[in-house]
Formats: sequence, C-alpha cells, structure tokens
Amino acid sequence: MVQEHNHPHILLLQIGNTFCKLPGGRLKPGENEIEGLKRKLSSKLGANSTAHQPNWQIGECVANWWRPNFETVMYPYCPPHITKPKECKKLFMVHLPEREYFAVPKNLKLLAVPLFELYDNVQALDNMLSWNERKSLVRRLNPQA
Repeated sequence: MVQEHNHPHILLLQIGNTFCKLPGGRLKPGENEIEGLKRKLSSKLGANSTAHQPNWQIGECVANWWRPNFETVMYPYCPPHITKPKECKKLFMVHLPEREYFAVPKNLKLLAVPLFELYDNVQALDNMLSWNERKSLVRRLNPQA
C-alpha cells in the first residue's frame, strides 16, 4: 500500500492489458518467508544497480490462504481434516519510504490503484485480481464482509 495525495493506493503489476497481480512469488526450499519475499520483490521491482536497491521493510501478515489439495480453490483457513495442505499463500504489508526507485520489467506495468476504485467495485476487482487476492483485499478493507 502506498499513499498519493494522502489517499491509500495498492501497488499492482499489470500483465498485458487485462490481468493484474500483487508482487511476490514462491519460496525456495528452506527459505525464510521474509527473506524470500525480499528476494522476490528485489527480483521483480529492484534496480540492477546496487546503489538503488530498495530497503524492503516487511510488515505484518494481513492474510493467509490455504490450498488443501490440487484444486484451484483456496480458503482463508486450513480445513480441520487437512493435515498437509498443498499450498499456503501469505499476503504481507510492505512499508515503503517516501521515495523509492523501482525497475519494472518491460512486459509489466506498475499500477497504483486507489482504494476508492476497488472498494465495493466488484467489476474492477474481477478485471484486475485473482479471486484470492480480491477476497483478501475486500476483507482487509471491510472487516464485516
């Protein structure tokens, strides 16, 4: 999340003209989740120059999503009958300084989407985010949902 004109925005990576996703990715075996997130953010958004590498400040975990088996559906909880879920997806808040340099690959576009465009706007969310990312964002913005 970033602020522009004192209003919160969500940073998204746009792929092509229709699909957006939150920055991140998979961990290497045995890798700490915070260090893995920093590695993925640096590889996706960090400059090639070491002088302009962001100092990522990873904040709290804002959502956990569990995939109990090989289906596409993920849940905001691990079902009690599942002892070894196939995947756990975590969303973290990343705190940025007032100014930061990003190096965005040519095939991607970095968007700062204002919350007022996402809040209670299902069509915009459907066009931009995956189901899990959309659900996490809606729960974060509206805890009663």
